[in-house]
Amino acid sequence: METALISAVMAGKTAQLQTALAAKFARMNAASERSIAQLLEAANQNAQKLADAANGLGQNIDIQV
Repeated sequence: METALISAVMAGKTAQLQTALAAKFARMNAASERSIAQLLEAANQNAQKLADAANGLGQNIDIQV
C-alpha cells in the first residue's frame, strides 16, 4: 500500500511540473510569434525600400574604356 501512495504522490508532482513547463512553453511561443511578426514586418519594409531604389537604377550609367 505504501508504494501505491508514493507512486500517486510522485505522479502528482510530475503532473504539476509538466503543467508548469507547458505554461512556460506557451508563453515563450507567444513571445516568439510576436518577434517573428516584427522581424517579417522589418524585412518587408527593407524590401520595399530596395524595390523603390531599384526602380530606374542603372539607366543612366555611361561606361567608357
